[in-house]
Formats: sequence, C-alpha cells, structure tokens
Amino acid sequence: MDLIYSLPQLALQLSKDFFGVDLGTYIYILLKTLVLIGCIVGGLQGSVAYLTLWERKLIGWMQIRMGPNRVGPLGLLQPIADGVKLLLKELIVPSGANKGLFVLAPVLSVAPAFAAWAVIPFSPEVVLADINAGLLYLTAMTSLGVYGVIVAGWASNSKYAFLGAMRSAAQIVAYEIAMGFALVVVLMVSGSLNLSEIVNAQGRGQFADIGLTFLSWNWLPLAPMVLVYFISGIAETNRAPFDVVEGESEIVAGHMVEYSGMGFAMFMLAEYASMWMIAMLTVLMFFGGWQAPVNWAVLAWVPSIVWLLGKVFCVVSMFLWIRASFPRYRYDQIMRLGWKVFIPVTLVWLVFIGVWMQTPWNIWT
Repeated sequence: MDLIYSLPQLALQLSKDFFGVDLGTYIYILLKTLVLIGCIVGGLQGSVAYLTLWERKLIGWMQIRMGPNRVGPLGLLQPIADGVKLLLKELIVPSGANKGLFVLAPVLSVAPAFAAWAVIPFSPEVVLADINAGLLYLTAMTSLGVYGVIVAGWASNSKYAFLGAMRSAAQIVAYEIAMGFALVVVLMVSGSLNLSEIVNAQGRGQFADIGLTFLSWNWLPLAPMVLVYFISGIAETNRAPFDVVEGESEIVAGHMVEYSGMGFAMFMLAEYASMWMIAMLTVLMFFGGWQAPVNWAVLAWVPSIVWLLGKVFCVVSMFLWIRASFPRYRYDQIMRLGWKVFIPVTLVWLVFIGVWMQTPWNIWT
C-alpha cells in the first residue's frame, strides 16, 4: 500500500524532471485529473451494471429463486448481455414529441448523477476535487436530476409520461427538503462543508480515544436523521416502495414510457448511479466513511477504501432488501410521510442538536 500511495509523488517528480517545474506540475495535475475521472466514470458504470445483477440475485434468493444464472459462469455476464441488447435496440422518437428535448432529457438525468461524484472522497488521499463547499455542491448536483424527469415527461407528448413526471417531481421535491435538513444537522455537528473534514470529525471523541471508533460516528447521536436521510433517499431515487412514478397498474413506466434502447438505459443508469450516491453519502455523513469501526492493530492492514466500499455495499444492499420486503405505498401516503412526518422531525431534531451543542454536555467540541 505504501508503494501505491507513493506513485503520485513519483509521477509528479518524473513530470517535473522531464518538462520542468511549472509545466511539469501542470501536466501532472491534468493527467491525474483525467485518470481520476476515467476511474470514477468507468467504476461507476461497472458498479451500476453489476448492481442490477446483484439486485436480481439477492431478490431471487429472498424469494427462493435462482436469479440470473445462464449468461456466463454464475450469470456474471448478464449485465453485459443486457447492455449490448439495449445498445442495439432501435431508438424510437414519437411523431408528436419535441425531438430536441426528448433526446436531451436522458442527458439531463445522467449528467448530474455523474458530476456529483467529483467531490466524493474515497480515502484521505483519493478525491477528485477536495473543495470546501463539497456538501453544497453535492446538494446542488443531486437537485438537478429532477429536470431530466420533467423534460422527459413533457417532451414525450404523452399524458401518461407527463402525469408520471409530475408525480415524480413532486415526490423528489418533498423528500429533498427533508434530506437537506438532515444534512444541515450533519453540518452543524461537523462544522464544515468539506466531506473529508466531516469524515475526519467522526474519528474524534471519547469513544474513538479508547478504540471504539464506531461509537463516535454520527449515526448514534443523529439516529433519527439517519433514518430520515436514507428513507428520503429511497423516495428520491423512485425506488420501491416509493416507485409510484413507475406504477405499472397506474401509469405504466412513468416519464420513461416512450423511451427505448439507450434512452431508457440512460434513465436506468441515472437511477442506479443515484442509489450508489445515496449509499455513499449515508456512509460518509453518518457511518465514518473510510474509518475502521474499531482502532485495533490487527485491522491496520486493511486499506481505508476497502472499509468505505464495504459499508457502501451494505447500505446499497438495503435498497434491494427494502424493495423485496415492502408493498408499494399510495401516492397520498408518500406525500404525507414527506411533508407531515419527515420535515417536522428534521426541524425538531435540528433545534434539539442546536440546544445540545450549547450545553456543557456538548460531545462535538
């Protein structure tokens, strides 16, 4: 691991020796940025592809089925087969649709879902843009995805698609407010908008000093916010049991009903990329990010990124577990939960944490 972490410094020195100090530094930063972007985009696309396989496998096991097992060994080539099939399908644009906006809508959904990963720290040393306002940037990026949904519904010139888009937009807005308040509470206790600082702050405290790091993470004092944020994330990504936008018995496939081939695939890509993002943010904000749960010497050999990805995998698997376990809610129940339960709970807990921080029992000093 020491060799891996020393590679960037070695590459910087080689670039300076070959191109000079100023030009070499610029070229190193450019190449490092391009490599990180390629790793993030490629890794995310692969993660999305195999999350679909894991979803079908896990739900199959829960329902005493096999899941995909025909394409490749253990069905491991199923996502590749699905991708090739979607790539080769004909792209059909409805005759009455606004062609420009119809083509643009999937891009408006995918672009923010990928751009948000620019500020995600995968370890103390691996982050594309370690900016101070990372949390604010994330909030802005994740809020832009709703425009792709609205544009797709309107440009399709279909009442089914438009109705699904409106329901989805109202649902996303309702739960984004609750998610925003939950992040404000994290901001209050961390004292920073920088995601790396938020993670590092969870590694300090009385429990962390005695090696029980997991008791210093934000999940314990902010337990209601963990539930609000995670459940709101499920609703924002239109996943079951909040998937009324795609309720087959009501409005067929929602805003995507007129899309085929890669247009449909891009909406699915945005949805599953958002699932990974919600899981990643849940881990970074509440479960210590890349920190080990206990500070034991026997675990010191485990790379920090392994802890992060392991936690994220567990959280994203809960999306699938919940889909297999709960029936779909009615639309009025979903909106009532967002507006009349989650938003009041986050406001009350925000005030409670603010008062707690002003008392002698403040654990975040």
